[in-house]
Amino acid sequence: MKAVYTELHRSHDPQFFLVRGVVTRTTEQPERADRLLAGLRAGEHTLVAPTAFGQGPRARVHSPEYLSFLAEAWDAWSALGDSGPEMIANMHPVRNAGTYPTHIVGKLGWHTIDTSCPIGPGTWAAACSATDVATTAAQMVMDGEDAVYALCRPPGHHAYRDLASGFCFLNNSAIAAAHLRLKHERVAILDVDVHHGNGTQGIFYERSDVLTVSIHADPTFFNPFVWGYAHERGAGSGLGANLNVPLAIGTGDDGYIQALVTAEKMIRAFEPGALVVALGLDASEHDPLAGLAVTTGGFGRIGSAIARLGLPTVLVQEGGYLSDILGKNLTSVLAGFEAVR
Repeated sequence: MKAVYTELHRSHDPQFFLVRGVVTRTTEQPERADRLLAGLRAGEHTLVAPTAFGQGPRARVHSPEYLSFLAEAWDAWSALGDSGPEMIANMHPVRNAGTYPTHIVGKLGWHTIDTSCPIGPGTWAAACSATDVATTAAQMVMDGEDAVYALCRPPGHHAYRDLASGFCFLNNSAIAAAHLRLKHERVAILDVDVHHGNGTQGIFYERSDVLTVSIHADPTFFNPFVWGYAHERGAGSGLGANLNVPLAIGTGDDGYIQALVTAEKMIRAFEPGALVVALGLDASEHDPLAGLAVTTGGFGRIGSAIARLGLPTVLVQEGGYLSDILGKNLTSVLAGFEAVR
């Protein structure tokens, strides 16, 4: 399996992370990519540089106001003269009947759900490079590759149409799915990150052409807390095109594979032409943010189960944070996929 990657992600090096009132260094660091690259080398995967697709793929998913905000944010923030080294909102307005702000501080609050998305001078460039990685992988699959892995950083599945959250600015998995829709009438997204793919769900919640399925730690006890419940099934024409499978905290390999059986039935019934896998590796028993307990061998089983769906597949990197096992878990899931295909 080929892997798409660019060093341009390194321009995003956030520092601030607020955890239960404690400020610490974020776990979404450039070093994540180094450990994932080690996993790719161990699996002898060929690296491919991304094509620059421009704004088009991003504009299929995100609003014009949001894209303009992200592109202009750092310059506007710096022009204040008394601003800090990273953009972190100090207000998150309720939008009901609200007026879209013109001041950068207001825009920052308007477009961020939480404080986990600090914007620095290189954030926009890195986020754009990640969308090019995802779109390139999707295009390769459209051009005939059976499956391609996209090493995207920063991740994307918590980003909504016009909101950043959970380390995510642009929704790479949604952008890959929207690109695949240029060829396929229906596309499915399977999110195996430990956190619910709330941004992806929100983007496609009222659409019937993209199925969103997320397997994740129970949001009753785990971020994002207010999305990811089993009763969320879509709305309007998208009713029935969203499936959430929340798992008890600490669920291990066997319980996870059983959840994949449920997901597989839904995906097969939808009959998509292609599949996007939002490949979080933070369900690992060793991940610092994990709520689940999947082993390295378990990731191999997950990869094999996904491969048995028999669909053209784009695997987009989402979560998976700094642990000694991160690269090995990537090697395992891709090897499990290749063992079947």
